[in-house]
Amino acid sequence: MSKTFFTLPTCKTCQRIEADLKPAESGAVVRDIKAQAITAEEIDAMHAHSGSYEALFSRRAMKFRSMGLADRQLTESDFRQLIMDEYTFLKRPVLLTGAGVFAGSAKASVEAARSALRG
Repeated sequence: MSKTFFTLPTCKTCQRIEADLKPAESGAVVRDIKAQAITAEEIDAMHAHSGSYEALFSRRAMKFRSMGLADRQLTESDFRQLIMDEYTFLKRPVLLTGAGVFAGSAKASVEAARSALRG
């Protein structure tokens, strides 16, 4: 599997991390998740590595509260469907490789993504 870096170009955090990691220079395909939606196969591949759709879900998305999701008990299938329906629910940026998935802006995740890109 090739490396794919899923990002939202208008997101300042994504811009900063992409500038730091330079995924395209490491052979990764850089994908704008707003312009080209995540496929079911891609979200399921991310899940296979993370073990959970919830781990890929961003509770920081503005729609999380506006849709009343903070007050609901969400299941794994809910998390999957929400990410499929609305790109802003994907914790980003995400690096998907054959060896793993690295999601979000946490320092440990970014460092693991850096290692995966270089390795």
